[in-house]
Amino acid sequence: MRHTRWTVAVTGIAAIALTLSACGSKASPSANTGGGGSGGSGGAGSSTASTASYKACMVTDTGGINDKSFNQSAYQGLTEAQGAGAATVSYLPSTQTSDYAKNISAEQGQGCKMIVTVGYLMADATDAAAKAAPSQHFAIVDNTGNGKNVEGLLFNTAQAGFEGGYLAAGYSKTGKVATYGGEDFATVTVYMDGFWEGVQYYNKMHHKNVQVLGWNEKTQKGSFAGSFTDQTKGSQLAKNFMQAGADVIYPVAGGTGLGTAAAVKAANNGTVVIWVDTDGCISAKQYCSVFLTTTYKGIQPAVKTAVENGAKGKYTGTNYVGTLANGGTGLSPYHDFASKVSSTLKSEVAQVGKDIESGKIKIQSKNQPK
Repeated sequence: MRHTRWTVAVTGIAAIALTLSACGSKASPSANTGGGGSGGSGGAGSSTASTASYKACMVTDTGGINDKSFNQSAYQGLTEAQGAGAATVSYLPSTQTSDYAKNISAEQGQGCKMIVTVGYLMADATDAAAKAAPSQHFAIVDNTGNGKNVEGLLFNTAQAGFEGGYLAAGYSKTGKVATYGGEDFATVTVYMDGFWEGVQYYNKMHHKNVQVLGWNEKTQKGSFAGSFTDQTKGSQLAKNFMQAGADVIYPVAGGTGLGTAAAVKAANNGTVVIWVDTDGCISAKQYCSVFLTTTYKGIQPAVKTAVENGAKGKYTGTNYVGTLANGGTGLSPYHDFASKVSSTLKSEVAQVGKDIESGKIKIQSKNQPK
């Protein structure tokens, strides 16, 4: 395989375990709200019918269609393309990794012109299907393509992570912030690298010494939950970090992070959470009261664009990399914290983003996609 460390991606980075039928009967999931809102029913499905002749299909990873992140956002991109009249869309869920290849094959058998797959663990099955059918078009989220008939949809979340780290350092009252990952994958640690660098930049600019618990970019060592679904582990990590003095926690661990949010909300001690992937106040609104912001990935628009380009006959197989400059990553609104974050800090965070875009600030993370 052609994978670099970047491509050891998180297939279920925000997976909230769902029991789905691998090839269930047709159902009609409701369209997800922007940024990963509530999705539809499990099982194979399609959204509101379209008369478009171009058919775009998706195979979920084991996180399921309602995972509050990758799958849900990707399918929303498909449904938006359908809403725009570009395509007719559907999906097949996977409950285990052995479902990937057979679901891709099933979608090919249904005449899907484009098949969207999600994450590194789907790369082998996607690669094999692409090689066996060179005229079949694929798009894969968070993994590199092959420059031919697999388009990679990648996101440089170190940039948003840097903004988040700067914000966390400026917001912290204790001088300690924390982060942890679901697994030691590059699409996880790229967030953590950016966060760590953002804190160091804040320290440099303000002559402070805010500490980062849970990660050190220089050593690439830190805290990992070992899961993207274990909320109990997320809760325990949060309690450990709070006990150590951290008052801003950045879980890059999908559904595991919901346990962190729950623990922080229950503690009610002023600690806040920075969420990842999709705007937490939309995807997990029950915890909006503790979400300072979200470092998001623009999976939804990236998938929508890929489908629309395919429908227009403009498919190239060229990798897309989401950045601050093209809107592929960034910070979500402050929501409940809009009045709690000082105008000065807001301005500084905005300037940091502009300086990253211009190249004035150069992020060092080796985990950034190219």
